[in-house]
Amino acid sequence: MIAPRQKDILIVTGMSGAGKSTVLKTLEDLGWETVDNLPLRLLDRLLDAPLPEGTGSEAQPLAIGIGPRTRDFDPDRIIKRIRALRDRHGHDVGTLFLDCAGGELERRYSETRRRHPLAPDRPATDGIARERELLAPLRDWANRLIDTTDLRSNDLAQQIRTTFEPDADGPTLSIQSFGFARGLPRNADLVFDMRFLRNPHWDAALRPGIGLDPDVAAYIAADPAYDEALARIEGLIELLIPRYRAEGKAYVTVAIGCTGGRHRSVHVAQRIGERLRDAGFSPTITHRDLAAAPQDSLEGSPTRK
Repeated sequence: MIAPRQKDILIVTGMSGAGKSTVLKTLEDLGWETVDNLPLRLLDRLLDAPLPEGTGSEAQPLAIGIGPRTRDFDPDRIIKRIRALRDRHGHDVGTLFLDCAGGELERRYSETRRRHPLAPDRPATDGIARERELLAPLRDWANRLIDTTDLRSNDLAQQIRTTFEPDADGPTLSIQSFGFARGLPRNADLVFDMRFLRNPHWDAALRPGIGLDPDVAAYIAADPAYDEALARIEGLIELLIPRYRAEGKAYVTVAIGCTGGRHRSVHVAQRIGERLRDAGFSPTITHRDLAAAPQDSLEGSPTRK
């Protein structure tokens, strides 16, 4: 009997409406073989079958979409099957779980007018609650989790491309500024709070500006704690990235926050990103709340200037 070929396999599961179709389509574009809602009892037959003509490599990775609409869906049995694929046959099997907040899932179902697969004759809220309970074992088991609550389809596709792009050299590094007043970024690996720095919002001449403006940047950099704090943060990030690479982490997001997300966090994220580029890394820098309007009630009292 011929032993099955070792293969990289990714199980893609999660909440209905959280983006499984987007993930599978993106992986297919990256050269993966993708199958959706395949009953696991047919997996051995799939792995033993010859690759499609023109594939050119027996090492082509395989992504399998699984969810409540999969025939004979049973999370505990799926976990046992994944263990068997890894332990008995030597396949490298990962599990990606796509999560999303209930309110956002309700909005998506309302906009598309689709019925939830677990509540075809009831409100989507009922199906979402039941599905979250049903999928809990798979969520706990998964070694990758993406929360898509704040991600558009294009954002999710980009994150999948940067995470699973073939021949990627180390983790993909993202530096993101944000405002605490509008919530923490989801999927952030490291979060640094810049609210200890002097706040340009309370300078009438600087308030309309942003952290990318030279006068705003100079104002922030004049804080007595600025140089030492930034040097330590940059040193910590430079220390950790190789460690993440050694652990096989494919995607690292560093979130830099201030109150409103327009001044201090923007400047510091830009500075850290540029310093990391000088150190040989290739970070992507984004500013989540840069377009938000200034609002005194978000900034608190002008105790620091």
